[in-house]
Amino acid sequence: MQERLIRVLIVDDHPLVRLGLTALLEVCDDLELAGEAKNGKEAVELAEQLQPDVILMDLIMPIMDGVTATRIIRQKLPHIQVVVLTSSIDFELIQKAQDAGAYSYMFKNVTIDMLANTIRAAVLL
Repeated sequence: MQERLIRVLIVDDHPLVRLGLTALLEVCDDLELAGEAKNGKEAVELAEQLQPDVILMDLIMPIMDGVTATRIIRQKLPHIQVVVLTSSIDFELIQKAQDAGAYSYMFKNVTIDMLANTIRAAVLL
């Protein structure tokens, strides 16, 4: 019996980061790419359309930032968990994301195993 796939939406304004995260998902048998967005506005739209289990959300993006997108997604779609993945060490911004409903946050220099395990833990809530 195959495990249930965890569907992940990647949200980051940098194409290389999205590509790297996609590659990470490909090496994990239980994680699947649901889609990609390059800003918070697209993230909200795709979250509604694709209904992923988890969103990997950057914080600093054009058009709509990750904090605002997280707040909207968690209000409209509380069953979708948001894991903030950022390079920012602005702890006030990270706190705002957690206040907006993010499950957790991680820095972009995290290991593959730590990120994959955090995604898995988010769906066990």
